Amino acid sequence: MLMYWIVQKGKVLEIGRNIQAVKEGESQWMEFLGSFIKNFEHPLAILLAQIITIIIVARILGWICSKIGQPTVIGEIIAGIVLGPSLVGMYFPEFSKALFPVQSLGNLQFLSQIGLILFMFMIGMELDLKALKNRAHEAVVISHASIIVPFALGLGLAYFIYQTFAPAGTQFLSFGLFIGIAMSITAFPVLARIVQERGIHKTHLGAIVITCAATDDITAWSLLAAVIAIVKAGSFVSSLYTIVIAVGYVFLMIKVIGPFLKRVGDLYPSRENMSKQVVAIFFLTLILSAYATELIGIHALFGAFMAGTIMPDSKKFRNMFIEKIEDVALVLLLPLFFVFTGLRTEIGLLNEPYLWKVTGLIILVAVVGKFLGSALAAKFVGQNWRDSLTIGALMNTRGLVELVVLNIGYDLGILSPQIFSMMVIMALVTTFMTGPAIDLIARLFKEKSNVISEKISQLRKYKIILSFGNPETGKSLLRLANSLVKKQKENTSVTALHLCPNNVLHHYNLDEYEKESFLPVIQESEELNQKITTLFKASDNIDDDITEITNQGDFDLLLIGIGQSIFEGSLLGKILGYTTRIVNPDRLIQKVAGKEKLFGNSPFDDRTQNILSNSKVPVGIFVDKNAGSFDQIMVPFYSEKDITLIEYIQRFIKNSEAQITVADPIGLIRNHTEIKESIRAIEQEAPNHISLNQGQVIDETFIGQFQLMIVSTDGWKQLVDSRISWLNQTPSILILRA
Repeated sequence: MLMYWIVQKGKVLEIGRNIQAVKEGESQWMEFLGSFIKNFEHPLAILLAQIITIIIVARILGWICSKIGQPTVIGEIIAGIVLGPSLVGMYFPEFSKALFPVQSLGNLQFLSQIGLILFMFMIGMELDLKALKNRAHEAVVISHASIIVPFALGLGLAYFIYQTFAPAGTQFLSFGLFIGIAMSITAFPVLARIVQERGIHKTHLGAIVITCAATDDITAWSLLAAVIAIVKAGSFVSSLYTIVIAVGYVFLMIKVIGPFLKRVGDLYPSRENMSKQVVAIFFLTLILSAYATELIGIHALFGAFMAGTIMPDSKKFRNMFIEKIEDVALVLLLPLFFVFTGLRTEIGLLNEPYLWKVTGLIILVAVVGKFLGSALAAKFVGQNWRDSLTIGALMNTRGLVELVVLNIGYDLGILSPQIFSMMVIMALVTTFMTGPAIDLIARLFKEKSNVISEKISQLRKYKIILSFGNPETGKSLLRLANSLVKKQKENTSVTALHLCPNNVLHHYNLDEYEKESFLPVIQESEELNQKITTLFKASDNIDDDITEITNQGDFDLLLIGIGQSIFEGSLLGKILGYTTRIVNPDRLIQKVAGKEKLFGNSPFDDRTQNILSNSKVPVGIFVDKNAGSFDQIMVPFYSEKDITLIEYIQRFIKNSEAQITVADPIGLIRNHTEIKESIRAIEQEAPNHISLNQGQVIDETFIGQFQLMIVSTDGWKQLVDSRISWLNQTPSILILRA
């Protein structure tokens, strides 16, 4: 009542303030609609809509590229071009103007610049300066050749295209230096991830190429800083002042700021004792460094890169910081840069055959300079031809770093829209060709890269490979494998495989991550007295790599833990469960390829189904319910194909002396002579370890006495489809597909 009284009294205060009366009826609805539509046009609403669209399109195209063996950055760059004037702007101009109005591009640019600053900070931290010292001779020769040769060719190319394509008022020195730098760049982050994904990061070749790319990065960014100084100063002589100040800045960062940060890092080495104030010191160093280089005149990105290189050199410390900023920088902010670049890239400007010939010439000069320059230098320092050409192919990767350089040139007015578009196409082509070029080199030299070690490829052994993501799952799978081979260790081998997503690791912390991932499994193997071989790989496509490694190794059994959907147990899962099976991209590929029926309803999650479809060896899918041992096992038979389960029954009895109960819930065994005779043969050999229960009703009480149920994939599908009431009460389950 008091509030109502105050509101009524307040209305009296409105007299004389020109307040319009609220309209009634239809006009009120129109007023609401007008206000609602205006909300869509608010700058923040437009920016959020842009971010949502950019992330979705970038993720989709990045996923497609990963499926065809290309770095996801290729898809993200293409996403920018698709959303720009080259496609959406050309065919859907009204939509493009509504989503990317000219007045909103400033907000997009500044956000993308923040993303780039964080990205360059990460690149600086990823550099292992100790590794550079250890391989200084080879790295310096190869990386400098990979800069000098393409730089010289780029300068020569600039001479021929300057008059036609350089913007008015641009000096030849500025134009030529920028074209030379653009030809010389190697995308260190993309190259590092390709090396990881190919599994060569631990080889001599991988170490050399990572070191070369890191050296290349330092040299190229130093040259770029000098070039920017020359461009902004107007001449080389006047730029010397800027260069001298820049050298002083670098000296200050290395000799003063670096030791101070190392001291802070030593005092707060772990996540637990690092306070927000300490984190603020490091981020403030990043921002101040970027600000200083922007004021000096060599671009804020160089300052971010420099700040990253002087961070404490502890791998654990750097990894901790990268984890803090990686997802925000790479997933949220960096795609904005791709789209902003795409909005500048107008492929429609290349509307004459002559312009495409020039584009082809640019690509040719870039490939010849970088590829041949690196390859010949590698051969010169003693590498064989195969490794030399592989180094050349990898150093020819340009990716995102090339776009950074091109955008700097565009912002400085050195590159015209036409030449900018040509150079973006060159960046895409040279990055796209890296994977196929490496594959072609391997085929030409008839050396097939194989992550399977020689000791796994021994013949006449029963070989089990277990693939795990979570180390606890790995321990359970190892106990299961041990139960199958415990007493036949001299004639068996067990391999533990751990794959992790390629985009969550960095080349410098792979060894540490591998150690941590395998430690619980190795400790379990020591307790079981079970020798194991470990395999580790950073992967862009985990389920495909699992089956490829298994098929190549000629294993006898693949053991995996079953996956769970993120929607499982939720209302959204009940609503979308069947739909997500139909529209899941991986499953759709299987259906189009004819490996899965279009409307088939599999009881397995998508990753497991993909492994089952592609694996050429028997697969065991283990559902762990915390069984410590496997002494009491039930094996129900549901189809004639279940005769393949006999082999595993024999193995459990022979190796772990398990008690096996064979159940015949549908009366199959009494009418199947071969299965019946196989069970009798086991009874004669081990009468106290197997029993056949015919006519037994399976319920919660019956299955409660067992620690493991073994069932075929066909039998499991029948159980799931029939919605058996006791299914949720089962012990651990091993689902086998022969």
